[in-house]
Amino acid sequence: MHRIETIEAGTPAEKSGIAVGDYLIAINGHQIKDVLDYMIFSTEEELRLDMCSAKGKSYTVLLQNLQGKPLGMGFASVTLDEEKKCQNQCVFCFIDQLPGNMRSTLYFKDDDYRMCFLHGNYVTLTNADFADLKRIANMRLSPMNISVHTTNAALRQKMLKNKKAADILKILQFFYEHQIDMQVQIVLCPGLNDGKELEKTLADVAAFAPAVISVSIVEVGLTRYRENLYPLQAMNQEKAQETLAIAEKFQQQMLEEYGTRWVFCADEIYIKAQKPIPDYTFYEEFLQYENGVGFIAALKKEFEEALTHTKAKDYRGKTISIATGVSIFPTMQALCEKAEKKFNMKIQLYAVENHFFGKSITVSGLLTATDIIAELKGKNLGEKLLLSSTMLKSGTKLFLDDITVEELEKELHVNVSIVPQDGAKLLQSILKG
Repeated sequence: MHRIETIEAGTPAEKSGIAVGDYLIAINGHQIKDVLDYMIFSTEEELRLDMCSAKGKSYTVLLQNLQGKPLGMGFASVTLDEEKKCQNQCVFCFIDQLPGNMRSTLYFKDDDYRMCFLHGNYVTLTNADFADLKRIANMRLSPMNISVHTTNAALRQKMLKNKKAADILKILQFFYEHQIDMQVQIVLCPGLNDGKELEKTLADVAAFAPAVISVSIVEVGLTRYRENLYPLQAMNQEKAQETLAIAEKFQQQMLEEYGTRWVFCADEIYIKAQKPIPDYTFYEEFLQYENGVGFIAALKKEFEEALTHTKAKDYRGKTISIATGVSIFPTMQALCEKAEKKFNMKIQLYAVENHFFGKSITVSGLLTATDIIAELKGKNLGEKLLLSSTMLKSGTKLFLDDITVEELEKELHVNVSIVPQDGAKLLQSILKG
């Protein structure tokens, strides 16, 4: 049984009289194990819900759901049952590199295939047994986002510190045979799964194309909190260039065979290699966008198209500020200069170094309010300060260090505007009064 915590107004659940505190037992005779059962069985047009009231009385609800809309019941857990925790001790785990005084939810290690389906999370599948794999296949949970890292069984065991990690090729083969699409992630750790090991991994994974529809290569993130952890190396320019060369070789092969570049490197690797970011069309359908692949190309295209289609206007005397991570600063600087010229305004751009996690962390999404305050305190920031929404906990106004947007505004004596990851909306926010 699953206790109902919320009922959305106007939904079938509310209209049928289901109340907060009641329990859902079954739908059309199917026992509800978790969120996947709930989602799939509730899409049928004719529904019989076996319920139990908060006082323990059983009752039945009959309703029609001709349009397959959500029933409107909310539960304590997004999965309805206990989330599957990560059983690995990955040598590159970012959570293990967090300081010890952050909010508790940041330390939860998720490795749940259901969250992969619901939210696109990447999973190693080391805690998935054969019954789980069969369920994925039977329910057609596709695509699956899989953290492969390496196909070398012994090396994957070493990197994930889990004996079950050796089975990755068997899992890929199973999904391939059951026609489940896959997206693959490789966190590149210099000295471990790079160079020849990376070539082998890409060759092994390519054997499962076109079921493996895309691969992303991202660099390992290293914070300053690595005491007693595996001695990993940061990616340098030479290693970044080598990685791009390996990826380019496979891109050419896959373009010829499948009409897709297939493997893509995160923007940070191009920056480390001191190579230009490819243009927008290079990234095709942006399948690995959430992994930092193609973000800069998309931002530039969106911003420049919006700039072209926005009528010039004199904003003389208007001054705003923007704070970003170090890595994207040059791109933002070039875009802001174009806006300044067209609209006769002043945009003060600040690259904020990450002292909270360490200077090697250069992305905007891992900036804290503490570092923003340290960089901007006492400066005249103009009418407002623009910050990326990636800096905040999803759906909240809370930074990683538990400081709110309102608290930041008070510290800096400026209005703060949060901007979505979209170049057109960035320009709109710059020009908005």
